Amino acid sequence: MSRTIGTVSPNGGTLTVRPANQGSPADLQAVFAGRGDPHRCQCQWFKASREQWRAMPQEERAYRLRQQANCGSPDAGSTSGLLAYLDAEPVGWCAVEPRTAYPRLERLRVPWSGRTEDKADDGVWAVTCFVTRTGYRRQGVSYALARGAVGFARERGARALEGYPMLTEPGKEVAWGELFVGSRSVFDAAGFTEVSHPTPRRVVMRIDFEAAAPSFPDTAGVSP
Repeated sequence: MSRTIGTVSPNGGTLTVRPANQGSPADLQAVFAGRGDPHRCQCQWFKASREQWRAMPQEERAYRLRQQANCGSPDAGSTSGLLAYLDAEPVGWCAVEPRTAYPRLERLRVPWSGRTEDKADDGVWAVTCFVTRTGYRRQGVSYALARGAVGFARERGARALEGYPMLTEPGKEVAWGELFVGSRSVFDAAGFTEVSHPTPRRVVMRIDFEAAAPSFPDTAGVSP
């Protein structure tokens, strides 16, 4: 990315987003620390079959995430996601890669129901997971990450970017583990448009870069 852009969190402080390889392994570890679903999964659920995921020890999942993210290697040619920072503190993660990088996605109903899509098209990227560090929720972290993912995917050559968020209802609590795919409001705010509604609680949101004007040039929140 060519420049540093920040957004202000609702509780003050500056949120910035950068490719994960430009952060440190300690930054990644801080986001995934704890005892909850992110710590157990290490963002490997979409990267392996159900059988592989169940048989994989947590330590192996953490190792694979470090290898995929390439943290601490700013010259690496690839990374599997973005890290968010509140001022200098690492507070969030977003997985964003070509859709073909997620083997389990190919077998799920939500991305494909009611659409004619080439599952082998690596020009379509996907945002599959958000993690907000405990203690930093409701501060706009997912919103900053979704905006950052738009600029990141476009600049890496994506033809389109998709997400598969959950619908939430005002006043109704949703278990945090269910919201790892993001909420519709997060994708709406980043400029995505609904293209299908495959289940009562899930929608497919998408940006087609070939047809759309550049989105959020001043609020992407992605640093060089």
